Amino acid sequence: MMQPLVLYDILSELPGNKFSPNPAKPRSVLSYKDLPFVTLWVEYSDVSIAMKAIGAKPTKRRGGSDVYTVPVLSDPNTGVLIADSLEIACYLEKTYPEKPIFPNNSESLIREFDSAHFRLIQPAIKSIFVRTTEILSPINAKFFIGAHSIIFPLPWDANYDEDWVLLEKGYNTAYEWYQKTDGKWLMGDTFSYADIIVACCLLWFKRILKEDEWVRICSWNGGKWAQVLADVEKECKLA
Repeated sequence: MMQPLVLYDILSELPGNKFSPNPAKPRSVLSYKDLPFVTLWVEYSDVSIAMKAIGAKPTKRRGGSDVYTVPVLSDPNTGVLIADSLEIACYLEKTYPEKPIFPNNSESLIREFDSAHFRLIQPAIKSIFVRTTEILSPINAKFFIGAHSIIFPLPWDANYDEDWVLLEKGYNTAYEWYQKTDGKWLMGDTFSYADIIVACCLLWFKRILKEDEWVRICSWNGGKWAQVLADVEKECKLA
């Protein structure tokens, strides 16, 4: 009998905890593939200690330095312990190939898409980080700022209106990507990990932004982004 996989995720002060886009990606994959799993919640301030304790390896920051982070996935069925949302997705695809998330040998393309998608939101990331700190406890917010300010230097009180202009511009580009397909997914009628990447970022925004800010995103591109999030959550049985 298959044992449940274990997903390590970040605690927040939100109901249900879930907010972080990177742990949301493997959670979506696990649910989509109908794999049994449990979530273990970790205080942001304890991530380094907790991940070292279980033997997880550090991942690379975008600047190249090592960092202990979540998500981390433990698979008791194989003895594998793996970090980084994209590497977890690739592991799950290879180990549990039913219901593929990298259809038609698309892993290399989706790896490139992952980076391209981040570049769309990166210009507004400091404002998003400000909202993220607001849903963490004071000690966890302090650790979050310390970890992320290495790559995105303080202050994070950048011109918020300007950031919103940049964020909308990024989503206009993403909308053009979707417009080039014949179906509702980025690969037409074929669901893939690329759609999970987009949706988990949107979930992050929905969870941390003020209600009027999320409504603003939902108004862009004819309501496309609320629909994408709803479609992916339904496809992954998370709705």
